[in-house]
Amino acid sequence: MCNGVKVRITNCSQTSLQASTPPLKHFAKTVAKMVGLKPSSIPPTPGVRFLSAGTAACIADLITFPLDTAKVRLQVQGETTGSPGAGIAKSIKYRGVWGTVSTIIKTEGARSLYNGLVAGLQRQMSFASIRIGLYDSVKQFYTRGSDHASMMTRLLAGCTTGGLAVILAQPTDVVKVRFQAQRNLWGAPKRYNGTFQAYKSIAKDEGVRGLWKGTFPNITRNAIVNCSELVTYDIIKETILRKKLLTDTFPCHFISAFGAGFCATVAASPVDVVKTRYMNSAPGHYKSALNCAWTMLVSEGPTAFYKGFLPSYLRLGSWNVLMFVTYEQLKRAMMMYRES
Repeated sequence: MCNGVKVRITNCSQTSLQASTPPLKHFAKTVAKMVGLKPSSIPPTPGVRFLSAGTAACIADLITFPLDTAKVRLQVQGETTGSPGAGIAKSIKYRGVWGTVSTIIKTEGARSLYNGLVAGLQRQMSFASIRIGLYDSVKQFYTRGSDHASMMTRLLAGCTTGGLAVILAQPTDVVKVRFQAQRNLWGAPKRYNGTFQAYKSIAKDEGVRGLWKGTFPNITRNAIVNCSELVTYDIIKETILRKKLLTDTFPCHFISAFGAGFCATVAASPVDVVKTRYMNSAPGHYKSALNCAWTMLVSEGPTAFYKGFLPSYLRLGSWNVLMFVTYEQLKRAMMMYRES
């Protein structure tokens, strides 16, 4: 009888030990069920994806815009030729992400961190809606409705939506970059006084083509960003779900978006710097985007192509997390509303 009691006690202790230390996979699934909306039983429509992507991108931009401004200032640093107030601004040096942010606040005021926000929101509403919102639809078009897409198909879909978005939304990007690069220093003439005045001024001084300045490097950049961002997110998320590491909820979206942001920053930084420099340059300063890249290489060395990398990653990484998480939740919320 004693032996029987001992056996029962041993078995009971083993059972309680197993129950008190669940595997990480089960714990992650439990956490995932507690966060976010459940997936809809009906796939989101193209209209829902389009609207959700634009709205999510605007929310992400509102939060991360100061980091984007710091990135632009670091990218154009060392190039003041032809810019209004160049002599006054020449002594100001930006060092690091937070150093750049604090320097802007000290010399120009905190509002300057949001220079170009209106154009930025206009850009995201038109730009992200196309490149992100239409990605799944274009991918299904290339696969003729099949759910199984090859790597080449995903890359082709990313290039298609990224290029189309740039062609349509390029003027908003040009104005945004110029506002972010503009220093609001005392005694320095402002390049532009308002968003719509900037559109008019660029069209008047440089012609309508001026609003599409830097289209080629921007298409190149966004093809790279779109492919590395959307395709990486797609693959990471699909792998996590296939291996049943997490369910299709917030933690899965967070991890996938974090990885996508890092890959996109590494791949796109060189083209992003050239795009920013070329868009911000005075008419005739560079013959072409390729000339801008060559000038940078000769005068500043290859490290110039990764100027502003840290703020670029902080911005793009955090932007990706905020955008993708919000995008997934908005799609589900809109589909729940439609179903109800």
